[in-house]
Amino acid sequence: MIRKKTLQAVLVLVGLLFTAGIYPLIGAVRETWQANKESAEPMFISLYVALGIFLLLAARNPAANRSLIAYAAWGNLAHAAVMAVMAIHISQRTGLLTGSAVFSAIGIMLLALAPAKGERASTAAA
Repeated sequence: MIRKKTLQAVLVLVGLLFTAGIYPLIGAVRETWQANKESAEPMFISLYVALGIFLLLAARNPAANRSLIAYAAWGNLAHAAVMAVMAIHISQRTGLLTGSAVFSAIGIMLLALAPAKGERASTAAA
């Protein structure tokens, strides 16, 4: 029961963090259009905003959303690994290493708290 409540709290916090990316997303899109330049940043932020919304929804019944939680965990770990490798190859690495640590922590927390395969998914929201 404590594990489920902790997972729900983590899902809500991470969901809100990712959903808050809507603000920099709007700014990045506007800046990209005005400068007439190509940037992958708005596209990438949009994926995290969408993931944040689904993590907020998954907090109601984590056992029914095991695959989403697993995707969020492994996706964050993959993102952290890419950022760490990128940090090796450039001189301005502080931001990449900090981001890598944050995304690693999120991925590890989600994996550690993820519902077990045999856990029963309740149909009623607790």
